[in-house]
Amino acid sequence: MVCEDKGSLLHAYLDGELDLVHCLELEEHLKACSACARKLEDEQTLRKALRAGGFYHRAPGSLAERVRAAVRREVGSAEKAGANAIVRRPDVLSTKPRLSRTEIWIAVAAAVLMALALSYRPISNSFVKPGGNLIAQEVVASHIRSLQPGHLFDVQSSDQHTVKSWFDGKLDFSPPVRDFADQGFALIGGRLDYVGNRDVAALVYQRRKHVINIFVWPDSSGDLTGALRHESQQTLNGYNAIEWRQGGMHLFAVSDVNATELQEFIQLLRQ
Repeated sequence: MVCEDKGSLLHAYLDGELDLVHCLELEEHLKACSACARKLEDEQTLRKALRAGGFYHRAPGSLAERVRAAVRREVGSAEKAGANAIVRRPDVLSTKPRLSRTEIWIAVAAAVLMALALSYRPISNSFVKPGGNLIAQEVVASHIRSLQPGHLFDVQSSDQHTVKSWFDGKLDFSPPVRDFADQGFALIGGRLDYVGNRDVAALVYQRRKHVINIFVWPDSSGDLTGALRHESQQTLNGYNAIEWRQGGMHLFAVSDVNATELQEFIQLLRQ
């Protein structure tokens, strides 16, 4: 039986909504609790099957504006109906006007649509946080999780063509995969990961005994020319993290390798 106190965290863990402390706490629990580990594996299998089967569709970018327009129409109709009711019944101006069943439903619909409009965010916004702190925390947590036994690879290979072809059909984009073994940064595999409410590619490299994870997903800014090449660098929990954009992709490198060597690797990737 799944533990009650931990079972409620599994979905938040799958959706990338747990902070680093709770992520690590839950992962320690999963090592000792086969029931929770099995439940997590079942959920991951179901999620992958649904997405691979073509049942997953991303909301179009126009949805937010359509929702807002619908809210404006409904609110306008409700306000007009309320004003007409007051005009028709001047004798009750001093009391609270009673709404008809239709007006009540309009108000409920407007409230629901307003909630949708306020809660809706395009996928791209989940990656654009001031300073990038939240997404940085998430990729560092994913990096730490990958270092646990059995979590680093879905495909283990030093051949860039093998790794690149493994991602075919598993993502809605094709990640750039290159090997830099001659420069001291060897490609050793890749895996699927989950960051910012979407599936991403994680390319795994090795620098001596250090692991470098490169997280890749499409750049929502639409930059295909490499113009948005500004990078941000920070250190979280002892790990260096560098974020940048190029060639239509948003990339995040995380490792405990020193900042100078990680920057050297980033320059190779940018060539």
